[in-house]
Amino acid sequence: MTHHVGTRAAAPAQGKGWAVLALLCLAQFMLIIDITVVQVALPTIGADLALGREALTWVVTTYTLCFGGLMVLGGRLADALGPRRTLLAGLALFTAASLVCGLAGDGGTLIAGRAVQGVGAALLSPAALAVVTTVFHGERRARALAVWAAIGGSGAAIGVLLGGVLTDGPGWMWVFYVNVPVGLLVLAAVPRVVPARVEDGIEDGVEDGAPRGGRVDVGGALLVTLATALLIYGLVSAGDGGWGAAGTVLPLGGAALSYVAFVLVERSVRAPLMRVETLARRPVVSGAFVMLVATGLMLGLFFLSSLYLQHVLGYSPLRTGLTFLPVAVAITLGAHLGGRLIGKVGGRPVAVASFLLTAAGAALMTRVSPEAGAFTTLVPGFVLAAVGIGPAFVTATTTTMANVPPGENGVASGVINTFHELGGSIGVAVASTVAASSLVPGAGAGGFTSGLVLCAVVAGVAAVISLALVPPGRPAGAFVGHGHGH
Repeated sequence: MTHHVGTRAAAPAQGKGWAVLALLCLAQFMLIIDITVVQVALPTIGADLALGREALTWVVTTYTLCFGGLMVLGGRLADALGPRRTLLAGLALFTAASLVCGLAGDGGTLIAGRAVQGVGAALLSPAALAVVTTVFHGERRARALAVWAAIGGSGAAIGVLLGGVLTDGPGWMWVFYVNVPVGLLVLAAVPRVVPARVEDGIEDGVEDGAPRGGRVDVGGALLVTLATALLIYGLVSAGDGGWGAAGTVLPLGGAALSYVAFVLVERSVRAPLMRVETLARRPVVSGAFVMLVATGLMLGLFFLSSLYLQHVLGYSPLRTGLTFLPVAVAITLGAHLGGRLIGKVGGRPVAVASFLLTAAGAALMTRVSPEAGAFTTLVPGFVLAAVGIGPAFVTATTTTMANVPPGENGVASGVINTFHELGGSIGVAVASTVAASSLVPGAGAGGFTSGLVLCAVVAGVAAVISLALVPPGRPAGAFVGHGHGH
């Protein structure tokens, strides 16, 4: 979320300001790691808790679903109740839910814990960013936001490595337990480090249509989350029951109706979660599309690759994490390259080239077979795809924020962030369904190949759509950055 900053909160001393940033970056780092750290642990979790394909899919998607579906609501609550209060509430929820996940003895408890983790993240992340934009001003704010944006790439890289180290060492439970001491540390430090006056640092006026202290569109947030949950449920069910089964058709129909209901609610409420007029703007549609597809491809490829390496090639979790390390680094490098290129050639050619690279990389990955090593088949293609995915993140954010009116920056930013998380949920669900025949130990690589072929086709189609959809021209220099805020 982008928040307007008032004049009543004086900037703290420089050293104190950077202490605030370090603390909030640590909290945000936990949220980002939690998206990728679980990917490496999935096969071990499935074996230990006797979870099938559908349950393992929900272990990943439930977190990103609740995180994305409720993130704009979290930003609105930060405006209405104050960012520091919302930050503390989200952090407490996330920490407690992490403990529940680690203690889980069955799939239902683990998935429920992941849902609460997502709710906590949806409160914590926008509130933390609101504190950063309130505490820092001018050039210092730009530097602080650059640090904040860099967390995304480093979080992905460390997440895959940490997932392997913890799962192979003390056990998969520590993938979640590690959040508890960090969360408690930040909870204890926030009241001392983050000044209480940041609650007054956001204007009492209207921020993107939401008066501070006014009504919060809870109904809209729940509807868009329910719609996406039904969509994911239908997609996952299709892997076993087929596309014509009642368990597939009914949830997908319910998802369509819920999305329609969401649009109607947003048209009727005084302070909508997302203005329909903003959602209909071409730059917002373009950014949401690019972000949705890029994140779906990234997490879908991680999901398939983790299970392939451990189920088919017999890799340990640690070896899997180490194998993924160049992929995570490639995403970060791609994002930095994209940030430089967009200012020179514009967002459209970068988006098209990004998806073409991703399509080529996924196509190379389809050569996987039990007889071939990962570093001759899977990894080179995945690294190439990752180099393409990084600039797509930058394009989604930059071209959107540079082409919407200033008064709609907050809503547009919230939409892009929401589609980042929801794209991951949908991508994993689709990949799981297409590769269903291989997502059990010893089943061979056929299903994985089908999933990778689909990823290549989706990326190729996205390149063609981007050619028509992404706005032409170069954005103003002030809008060129290094990608998604997390």
